[in-house]
Amino acid sequence: MNDFFTTFLNWDYIWEVFPDLLETGLLNTLIMSVFSALIGTVLGMLLATMGLSTKAWLRWPARVYTDIFRGLPAILTILVIGQGGGILIPSMARNTYPLGILALSLIAAAYIGEIFRAGIQSVEKGQMEASRALGMSYPKAMALVVIPQGVRRVLPALVNQFIALIKDSSLVYFLGFLAEQRDLFRIGQDLAANTGNLSPLVAAGFVYLVITVPLTHLVNYIDKKLRTGRKVRADEDGGDLELLNAGKVPMS
Repeated sequence: MNDFFTTFLNWDYIWEVFPDLLETGLLNTLIMSVFSALIGTVLGMLLATMGLSTKAWLRWPARVYTDIFRGLPAILTILVIGQGGGILIPSMARNTYPLGILALSLIAAAYIGEIFRAGIQSVEKGQMEASRALGMSYPKAMALVVIPQGVRRVLPALVNQFIALIKDSSLVYFLGFLAEQRDLFRIGQDLAANTGNLSPLVAAGFVYLVITVPLTHLVNYIDKKLRTGRKVRADEDGGDLELLNAGKVPMS
């Protein structure tokens, strides 16, 4: 038992690594995750709309992109883009941080695109037909009616993808960032390698849990809200209570 605590819960090493984890590792992990999520969301929506297009020249590139980036291991994609980008753009060879974010963004886009596509396809066809009957063009109906409903339905899946992105950000350490660019895992791994003790990695894992566990409960909360609906108070005119079910737009 003493060996267990010495190996995994050596408080001297844990207190030693925590300042770097919070000041450097946490910041870089969040920067990479948030920027990758934003870029991936924009690209994912583009892929989803291309994949749903009636034009084959839009559908097929989106399908091929999605198959490639979902089919390859994340670490392989990160290494190819990170190291290949440094070769193609020599100025990037000394600072691969942006290439790491780019790699994570391209991977996230493939998964987010499929999430958006599934959400949009789940919207009843009658919503589009009703919008067109009201005089909306197809793009306007998609942008104002169909897509917002589809996105609302897949919010839990999107948050889950962000959680996965936070964990995948630990893979970019293979690109060899500068000391001030290290993420949570790299900081814990560096001290663990120097000391021969796994306590710094346990500390890094704890910080990951502090981020991901609340997000996991947020997913469950959102999912429950979308499945059960929420009641809205009657307006000032004394209207009846409406039940806004997930993915449905109340008709006035």
